[in-house]
Amino acid sequence: MFDGEFRRGTAGVRALIALAEERGVSGADCLSGTMLTPGDIECTAEQELLVVRNVVERLGAEPGLGAAAGGRAELPPSGPWGLALLSSRTLGDAVDVAARYLDRTSISGRVIVEETANTTRVRFDRSECPPDLRAFLAERILAAVKTIGGEMFETGIPPARVEFRHAPPANLGRYREIFGMEPIFGAETDAMTFDRRALDLPAPKIRERARGACAQFCRELVDRQHTRSGVAGAVRNLLVRNPGAIPDQIAVANELFMSPRTLSRRLNEEDVSFRGLLDEVRQLMSEQLLVHTALSTEQVAARLGYAEAASFIRAFRRWKGCPPQEFRLHRDRAGAPPRAAVAAGVH
Repeated sequence: MFDGEFRRGTAGVRALIALAEERGVSGADCLSGTMLTPGDIECTAEQELLVVRNVVERLGAEPGLGAAAGGRAELPPSGPWGLALLSSRTLGDAVDVAARYLDRTSISGRVIVEETANTTRVRFDRSECPPDLRAFLAERILAAVKTIGGEMFETGIPPARVEFRHAPPANLGRYREIFGMEPIFGAETDAMTFDRRALDLPAPKIRERARGACAQFCRELVDRQHTRSGVAGAVRNLLVRNPGAIPDQIAVANELFMSPRTLSRRLNEEDVSFRGLLDEVRQLMSEQLLVHTALSTEQVAARLGYAEAASFIRAFRRWKGCPPQEFRLHRDRAGAPPRAAVAAGVH
């Protein structure tokens, strides 16, 4: 159900204003009737939807305007959702995270992932959208899925088919540029379909900028909890360097040009163990993923390097005294809803 009063950051509004200003529409015209000012850092979903309407009323005749807006989508790598996306093991995991993120940040409509034996389809349910904005919002959401994948991974996440319910525009050039293909128009649904065989492949190489931003987020996260220097600090930096690929003790020792036995001795001299440092990193990452994203316990466990969810649940009980889902429920009731982490993100 559309919640027009839900508050969110104004990143989406600023992106729309930039899009419109490049086409000669002033920021004041974009904000008309919203009671927003250019300096506001928060808005309601209803206010952002009004900005969309202002932009569409002035520029809606431009073919692929919604796709152009989706081409500016961002999922910040320096945050919980960035960690969730970049720690994906397969292309399918990455598509699932992107779809969940966009569903949480959508100002109107729902993003639904549907799976069959051979395909995964990301479908935009626009039944709650205002009729005059449905085409724009559908284009923006599906283009955002493609854009986010391209921003995070070197080869992106190529779809097998893109389809829209609205009629085809006269010029399809922008669609080919953004989606890498011509969408099917006049379809029964608004959707992007992926081949399951491709989605079962390992996630592509992470772009260095995104990897670095996510690693920095993780370093700051663990440093806020417990600042470490010396060998312990070096070990912990290596543990958070590559999202989704936490190295074992042998790999870390090799990186530091010492044997595992020497590494253990050096850490003991600093009153810490490799297992203790690994637990620090896993605990803090798991808390971020549980509180601020919609990932399941199994998905969180996989991103932390556990072979099975049961091992993660046992470890989490040891850290926090309760299972992961109880922790998540308690934090939600205490006023830290998962949506809080995406309020400033894509829309």
